[in-house]
Amino acid sequence: MARLPDSFLEEIRARTPLAALVGRRTKLSRSGRNWKGCCPFHGEKTPSFYVYEDGYHCFGCGAHGDAIGFVMHSQNANFMEAVELLAGQAGMDVPKPSPEAAEAEQKRLSLHDILERVARVYQENLRAPQGAAALAYLRGRGLTDETIRRFGLGFSGDGRGALIQRLAGAATPAQLHECGLLREAEDGSHGRELFYNRVMFPIRDRRGRVISFGGRIMGEGQPKYVNGPETVVFSKRRALYALDFAREAARGGAPVVAVEGYMDVIALHQAGFGGAVAPLGTALTEDQLGLLWQLSPAPTLCFDGDAAGGRAAARAADIALPALTPERTLRIATLPAGEDPDTLVRTHGAAAFTAVLDAARPLSEALFGLLREATATATPEQRAAFRARLEAAAARIGDRGLASEYRRTLLDKFFTNMRAPRPARGAAPGPRAAFRPLSSPPARPRPGEVSADAERIRQLTAILLRQPALLPRLEEAFAQLPLPAASRRLFDAAQAWADGAESLDFKALINHLSHLRLTDDAAWALGDTPLPLPVCASPAATVVEAEAGWWRIYGLMRRGLLEAELAEARRDCAASFTAEAVQRVTALAGALLGRSGDEPGSELGSED
Repeated sequence: MARLPDSFLEEIRARTPLAALVGRRTKLSRSGRNWKGCCPFHGEKTPSFYVYEDGYHCFGCGAHGDAIGFVMHSQNANFMEAVELLAGQAGMDVPKPSPEAAEAEQKRLSLHDILERVARVYQENLRAPQGAAALAYLRGRGLTDETIRRFGLGFSGDGRGALIQRLAGAATPAQLHECGLLREAEDGSHGRELFYNRVMFPIRDRRGRVISFGGRIMGEGQPKYVNGPETVVFSKRRALYALDFAREAARGGAPVVAVEGYMDVIALHQAGFGGAVAPLGTALTEDQLGLLWQLSPAPTLCFDGDAAGGRAAARAADIALPALTPERTLRIATLPAGEDPDTLVRTHGAAAFTAVLDAARPLSEALFGLLREATATATPEQRAAFRARLEAAAARIGDRGLASEYRRTLLDKFFTNMRAPRPARGAAPGPRAAFRPLSSPPARPRPGEVSADAERIRQLTAILLRQPALLPRLEEAFAQLPLPAASRRLFDAAQAWADGAESLDFKALINHLSHLRLTDDAAWALGDTPLPLPVCASPAATVVEAEAGWWRIYGLMRRGLLEAELAEARRDCAASFTAEAVQRVTALAGALLGRSGDEPGSELGSED
């Protein structure tokens, strides 16, 4: 009987999140970037069963395989039954095995072989006299010969039929056309090469096979970059540049980061960021996000620091929201103005890009700013519309529990930020044109309040350092406080470390902070001055005790700020009885007295 096409089976494996599939049979927990649990195929008390991106292995009984093999083994199914089950879950139709399907698969495999041959031709062109200018261009962009070789970079030639001649006997013009390398002429012939006078970038699939090319023109001309067209082996929306290299690097712990272009990716890999990938000339798609999540549960999307970069980040967030889960999210990084990853690492070195990644914000934190940039908030009507947008964004998240957490977080930020400043002394009463974050210190703090709040923040910081396992649960609340510089440095460093750490423990975190030369900051947070730390911040405290104490202190901190803000708002309202002033008093009073389960700060109710 004719076999199923390899391309179809690869697609099933790519569309099946293996951890989710296995998690239906046995409880899994994170182990670095992978998962582990007790083997579902033999009784064991100590977990020895590991799930990776595209396979599983039990070090106890030796069971191993992919998604199809797991269904066969766990459900006593045959091959076709397992394929039909997984295809149905992935929304795919199983092709009927037939001689025609086998022939189409063989044709597809032959196109891969032709594309590999073309890649070698382009590489030879680059080292020939005709490619001298292209080679000088690549070296002038800071690429080493080893990097040029590793990425298989080449030169297309003048596009006057040389490719057809070089591949005579190995590929027909019709096959080159099917590979997306020739354009059809007006007379219907396949005589015109798509790429001419261009530096060539082979595009590979996750297995490292060439599936298409991108080309950058030498000298002036438009378009500057051209990608190959859609073919039977290449789909732009379902491919990422350097995906094969990034898979290997991610397994070794490298951060996964999506940037904009070919040269950005190559420059980052050369600088040591082996998890860098890029979409292929289009905005990030749902399929490409799925590929990123196969590499990392929290990949970073890196955007330019201009308006276009903000719009791209907003589009990516909009695409990602329905697919978010507690185990699958994003981080958003913003480049310095006027820089891209290529120029940044060439001009300022790898440390500059490391700083960009360290400053990346979780999507839950970045989303508020992305939505606010596109929404005016000067009037009550505009603020009401903005609040509706925040709630609508949270509602798009498919996981109901996560959607509720996002709604709570976004509304908390909304109530925290929608605050107008007081007019200067002696100024005429009138409407306010700007707003200041609620979480910033009051303009007229009461005696002793600032020092008390500063000490509470130090205690909260100390607890997070002692119990870094609490970071994922407490980071959103902590980030909303008016953190002093030392707490902010420690918090940002701990967040960046936690994303890639295999084990969130105190000793490992302190070693990381020492490496970043933050020892003095850590000593300040963990010291016993100006006041001794509470028991919940001590080495003897359990995680449960530490978390309970953290929320208790946080509740006092938030309540103190809110009370000070409410007192100031009432003074402002008495001096200038406007609709805005009344609304501000009402919102603050509601936050303190009328908190419902979904209002920001409601988690403090059980602590008071």
